[in-house]
Amino acid sequence: STMFLVGLSGGIASGKSTVVAVLRELGCAVIDADVIARQVVQPHSKAHQQILQHFGTEILLENGEINREALGNIIFSQPEKRRLLNSITHPEILKEMLKQVLKYFVLGYRYVILDIPLLFETRGLTRFMKYTVLVYCDPLTQLARLMKRSGLGVAEAEARIGSQLPLEEKRKWATHVIDNSGDRDSTRRQVLRLHARLEDSLDFLWARLAVGTALAGFGGLAFLLIRHFIS
Repeated sequence: STMFLVGLSGGIASGKSTVVAVLRELGCAVIDADVIARQVVQPHSKAHQQILQHFGTEILLENGEINREALGNIIFSQPEKRRLLNSITHPEILKEMLKQVLKYFVLGYRYVILDIPLLFETRGLTRFMKYTVLVYCDPLTQLARLMKRSGLGVAEAEARIGSQLPLEEKRKWATHVIDNSGDRDSTRRQVLRLHARLEDSLDFLWARLAVGTALAGFGGLAFLLIRHFIS
């Protein structure tokens, strides 16, 4: 038995936050890539300094933090700038995610959910996931939700949705799909079924963890974990 990773993604306004909230209620280990992305660009961090070098101080707020909206406007319209930003932040995000995965491994979780908005766009991370979960909703529902949530017009909302890989395309790559086109109760029932399937996949790791810790110590355990995920 070994712990495994589950990649969770969706699209703008598809309702991924609703699914994550249910998973957290169920006690699942969820690592939020968006939260980590904000952490790794805090003032005085390596990524923060590199971003300022390439994007200038005009993207800063008064408290020295990066104005995510201003930076988002730049990378939304300039793909080369988006690639540059990703090259700065992604290595730092991955390092922090690995630290958190290790923590949950030590705690004996059966699986860890990695909440990654662009999981299917980047594709590179999917090879590390035993399962991938897409939070889906139909195109008309997605458009209506985005317009209501963000106060955007039809053209603006369609442009935001169009900047991402279509949900129908992502659906082809996902091993599990949560259809969030309906009401919250329907979505919750689907999440509960998924949780039950994942929980039944493997046994707990306590015995294996105790033996591994006794024989190899924490450093050896970390090595085994990293080797498992890159093999």
